[in-house]
Amino acid sequence: MSRKCMLTGKKSNNGYTVSFSHRRNKHLQMANLQWKRIWDERNGCFVRLKLSTKAIKTLEHKGLHEMAKDAGLDLSKFRV
Repeated sequence: MSRKCMLTGKKSNNGYTVSFSHRRNKHLQMANLQWKRIWDERNGCFVRLKLSTKAIKTLEHKGLHEMAKDAGLDLSKFRV
């Protein structure tokens, strides 16, 4: 599975590490992804998703089904 948030689509970013002398080396900035088990109230079961920490905070505000609908995600595939 790719390193990508299932709800928001966040993924890695290409950047540079820059030293004091301004030498640049390519560096991959990874998204902060976590595997989370979330209770699905409509279906009465847990759903296991790979989410960014920003998505976890937004999930508390918006709700699971609204975010899944925006992402075009079918939650029945991710039941635990």
